[in-house]
Amino acid sequence: MFSLVDMVALQRRRPDLLLGPVCEYAAAPVARLAAHWDVPMLSAGALAAGFGAKDGEYSHLTRVAPAYAKMGEMLLALFRHHQWNRATLLYSDSDPERNCYFAMEGVHVVFQEEAFHMAVHSFDETSRHLDLDDVVRALQTGERVVIMCASGDTIRNIMLAAHRQGMTNGDYAFFNIELFNSSSYGNGSWRRGDKHDLEAKKAYLYLQTVTLLRTVKPEFEKFSLEVKSSVQKQGLHEEDYVNMFVEGFHDAVLLYALALQEVLKFGFTKKDGEKIVQQTRNRTYEGIAGQVSIDANGDRYGDFSVIGMTDPEAGTQEVVGDYYGKQGRFEIRSNVKYPWNHGRLRLDESRASEHTNNTPCKSSGGLGESAVTGIVVGALLGAGLLMAFYFFRKKYRITIERRTRREDCNMGKHRQLREDSIRSHFSAA
Repeated sequence: MFSLVDMVALQRRRPDLLLGPVCEYAAAPVARLAAHWDVPMLSAGALAAGFGAKDGEYSHLTRVAPAYAKMGEMLLALFRHHQWNRATLLYSDSDPERNCYFAMEGVHVVFQEEAFHMAVHSFDETSRHLDLDDVVRALQTGERVVIMCASGDTIRNIMLAAHRQGMTNGDYAFFNIELFNSSSYGNGSWRRGDKHDLEAKKAYLYLQTVTLLRTVKPEFEKFSLEVKSSVQKQGLHEEDYVNMFVEGFHDAVLLYALALQEVLKFGFTKKDGEKIVQQTRNRTYEGIAGQVSIDANGDRYGDFSVIGMTDPEAGTQEVVGDYYGKQGRFEIRSNVKYPWNHGRLRLDESRASEHTNNTPCKSSGGLGESAVTGIVVGALLGAGLLMAFYFFRKKYRITIERRTRREDCNMGKHRQLREDSIRSHFSAA
């Protein structure tokens, strides 16, 4: 591949900078090309954990938006605050870009390093056969802290199903990952103006949303209006004119200008790509929405907020906590009351025995006729349940505790983002 693009580059001038792309499958080959050409690559995407390996083919990539692993670090700080070490990860794996898959991968990588116990469930929210009641029932075999990633409507339906199954009484905590601060994943509110609003409001008391920390800088408001006006002049009308990507690319251009200025000062040129890349690392500067800090690995520190319901009667949702990535500090807003039991969620270390050992054992000198009948009936029922569970898993692709062989292959393939896997994506993956 490199020999072919080198031939093209001989006919045209090789670029001095590569901006983007943001999607993982598109960004991977471009990042490899950047390293081959010794050209800096700045992106507001490429957020998957695999791009964090900067000692090889992604050496010239700098990410100006917080990677999914940075969000995992935020959730780790949140779990430490609550003294939790067990979680269920539930995500939709239906869109071609697999954004929720890569988001949960970032969380999984961070939690795995801390030896957290995790149950993993995935589903296809576009499937005609999807039954969210079944998905929620499967959650009850996992952990009490559930981290979710799906569209806004699907999250709402999951919370409604959880409420109807008695899981919104303080025994479970639900967290929703809002991707990109963008409307592309739908409305994160409980309110839809339908007959389920009252029920949804009660359910959302037990849901908190993780999102990027939002800015209130006047410069950002001015920038947003300018972008909106420019887009509308082109005849385009979107719900969110300025999201994480628009903001990120603005800050990427600023970062490149600062790095290039430093390189020129030391007598190098714009063609010294590796020198420019080095100047983008370990750097803090003022972006359009606030301070931007890039770590030694060329990844932006992430600042995040947690949004929860602060008024159960009105259903008001507000920021209840903030995480500052560079400091690794999680701050809870004052007067926050957690909906789960007395502010402290009980994590049972033996969930498997909870449903099976709830009847005291009684000794008996022998087995009577009724006991034998009970055993036979119980065995038949058990066999039927096992068969039903087998077909249930096959039909709805629910993954509990362990992945299927195919998912293991996909996890390894997409986590490492090797060249052959990126090629295969365009036809199969």
